[in-house]
Amino acid sequence: MRTIGLMGGMSWESTAVYYRRINENVRDQLGGLHSAEVILHSVNFESIVALQQAGDWDRAGARLAQVARHLEAAGADCVLICTNTMHKLADIVQEAISIPLLHITDMTGAAVKTAGCRRPLLLATRYTMEQDFYLSRMREAHGLEPMVPHEADRIAVHDIIFGELCRGVVQHSSRQRYLEVIATAKAAGADSVILGCTEIGLLLDADHFDLPAFDSTLIHADAAVAFALGKYDHPQSRAA
Repeated sequence: MRTIGLMGGMSWESTAVYYRRINENVRDQLGGLHSAEVILHSVNFESIVALQQAGDWDRAGARLAQVARHLEAAGADCVLICTNTMHKLADIVQEAISIPLLHITDMTGAAVKTAGCRRPLLLATRYTMEQDFYLSRMREAHGLEPMVPHEADRIAVHDIIFGELCRGVVQHSSRQRYLEVIATAKAAGADSVILGCTEIGLLLDADHFDLPAFDSTLIHADAAVAFALGKYDHPQSRAA
């Protein structure tokens, strides 16, 4: 079994989901008392958020590259950045290490494409919804036409993530707000929904609405297990 390296803590609420999902998946596939070989480096999210808010992506990239190198030195065979937003820096992280980075956008985009969907609504932080690093990869690597909410809805989605979900707060009123955003997008032509922030699965799942749902956290974690168990050797090829 290969060892999975997790760059976590962004936030730890969703990193806990990764850890549980990975180990449940390994147990389900191998049975008995099997669990995953995992190395976790959990950062102080407050320091990362400060760099995001300051727009200091260079320092943020240097920090994540350092973490990735530590994971590789500790014996990880692959690395996952356990957050969608920080995949803005995925190329910097990959350049810092010789082991593969399993890219959450590629894993999620491949799942959407395989399901036959084309116009997914992306729910995420404003960084992910408004900057082009995620959307362009969805378009260019996977042939998708991702949609994002209008500005007021983007603000609401973002504020609920940082003000509530990253702090372990899950409120019915916030779920209803997200469902309103989804209903608006469906009326505008969305054929599916990407839960494109690793905390959103704490608030919503496929049972809450009638469009196909793609939880990036679970998809990413499952891809790590497939890699660890040797189900594929070249994770980047899933972008095809």
